[in-house]
Amino acid sequence: MAFELPPLPYALDALEPHISAETLQFHHGKHHKAYIDKLNALLPGSGFEHMSLEDIVKRATGDVFNNAGQSWNHTFYWQCLRPGGGTPGLALSSALSRAFGSVDEFKSTFVKSAAGNFGSGWTWLVKNRDGSVAVVNTGNAGTPLTDAVTPLLTVDVWEHAYYIDYRNERQKYLESFWNIVNWPFVEENFAR
Repeated sequence: MAFELPPLPYALDALEPHISAETLQFHHGKHHKAYIDKLNALLPGSGFEHMSLEDIVKRATGDVFNNAGQSWNHTFYWQCLRPGGGTPGLALSSALSRAFGSVDEFKSTFVKSAAGNFGSGWTWLVKNRDGSVAVVNTGNAGTPLTDAVTPLLTVDVWEHAYYIDYRNERQKYLESFWNIVNWPFVEENFAR
């Protein structure tokens, strides 16, 4: 089974001024596509040819894991974004307040964690088995799919996610991120 680059769920310029069309052209059209292409090249004879992307991520190691993980993470990341952003609903707001004190404190904790995520990787809001929420960092192609948690929201902190628009100012990218979070998608994940 060959995987295809999923289309963005919005126009290339829809996230401006927070993420430019140029960034999306490179990030989605080149970086994400390269992970998909490399994964497809690695699949023949690997034993993973007929598995879903999630199953490959959960079972693979090495290059297959890295490309599958990055493919899945990016697809999830694009879903976490939307023009106009918004605010979390009552159930998610309550969970965030229980875990962090308030929604604003959650945002502060998330940004601090993402800003401090050394090198390349991802910062996630996850739901634990007991229904509580937490912020976790993963490096490189790491993903919560390999742990016993449910990913709710992610931000990509690889430099290719923000360098065209923000250069080396990851903090500014992270602060701008809240303007384009797709809270309905996060809430759907939380309700699972």
